[in-house]
Amino acid sequence: MPNLGFQILIALALGIVAGIILHDHESKTWIINNIFYPAGQILIIMIKMIVVPIVISTLTVGIAGGENTRELGKMGLKTIVYFEIITTVAIIVGIISANIFQPGSGLDINSLVESDISSYSHTIEEMSDASRSPFVTTLLSIFPSNVFAAMSNNNSMLAVIFFSVLFGLGLASMPLAQKTPVIQVLQGVSGAMFKVTNMIMRYAPIGVFALIATTVANFGYESLYPLLKLALLVYGTIIFFALVVLGFVAFICGINIFTLLKILKDELILAYTTASSETVLPRIMEKMERYGAPSRVTGFVIPIGYSFNLDGSTLYQSIAAIFLAQITGVDLSITDQIILVITLMLTSKGIAGVPGVSIVVLLATIGTVGIPLESVAYIIGIDRILDMARTALNVVGNALAALVIAKWEGCFDADKAANYFNDNQDLE
Repeated sequence: MPNLGFQILIALALGIVAGIILHDHESKTWIINNIFYPAGQILIIMIKMIVVPIVISTLTVGIAGGENTRELGKMGLKTIVYFEIITTVAIIVGIISANIFQPGSGLDINSLVESDISSYSHTIEEMSDASRSPFVTTLLSIFPSNVFAAMSNNNSMLAVIFFSVLFGLGLASMPLAQKTPVIQVLQGVSGAMFKVTNMIMRYAPIGVFALIATTVANFGYESLYPLLKLALLVYGTIIFFALVVLGFVAFICGINIFTLLKILKDELILAYTTASSETVLPRIMEKMERYGAPSRVTGFVIPIGYSFNLDGSTLYQSIAAIFLAQITGVDLSITDQIILVITLMLTSKGIAGVPGVSIVVLLATIGTVGIPLESVAYIIGIDRILDMARTALNVVGNALAALVIAKWEGCFDADKAANYFNDNQDLE
């Protein structure tokens, strides 16, 4: 039987063909709503079902199983510093790229298809109060008033991580005889969840087929042509960032970025087609651990990265902001663009999992430099296509982050990395 990556590629191709056929079909709406949409959502829902148990069990075991408070604090500080540097570079690369290639210059705004942004504006109102800064909103989201409610809320991963860290520290302080049974149970939970992940992945080709068919069938190609320059720039800059910027970071750490991409090929295809990085979180944690990063690093760095290290999303948001300024005739000075960088550094943190997260961040950001909020309506039509690419970059960035922190901590297992492809045929 073909491996998972090949099955997903076949599903992707067939889904595109099905979507093209369905695009002008008179029964399109019924077929999408009753067949393709639920079939695709089943995959995403099943993955979300196991994310929280995996994060809690792996992170808690990593801390309670021997990590002292000082070492944990050092690793946490290194992780946040690394994330902030990389995401800031992503924002700057996006702004420079948009200024050089001018994707919105000469574009007639009347040729663009306008979409409704009311649902995204409502999301912003739910997320924060106008009297609070984005930093305060993110800070408050870390502390759960009800940990069980946080576990059931897709927007509360930071709160789940915070609880897991405290739980792990509390467990670590207990006598060995008392904490050992709890750690063994959590290790069993973690191992079982990774097995469940492999079961769910058998359904992945069906889910991918349904999701991509829905996207192609719903997507109005007439709205793509005026925005083709923006789409090409986003894709080109994302590829540049992955190969050059992250490639340079990997090179400094003695890692080959092309080897990492080869390891993650199945997950990149899945993340790209579903436009959801959550669908591959368990798999990239497992693969990075097998490649040499210990579980205490992968279980800590990768989940936090899903909120603080969204390289693809921040890069896209900076390009989109400049693009919207160009099509609306807003002349951004150097000062305005510096303000934009600082604002994006704050607004892009801590809201992973929110539907239409990049659109929400744009709405929360562009008003600070005088770009009309209504202009966002002109890029919603192709947001799904752009979301697929930035999600794939988010996956690469977070997988690499786990390896970088493991190297920085001096706990990377080079022997595992050297023998990865020989020892892990079951994942390939």
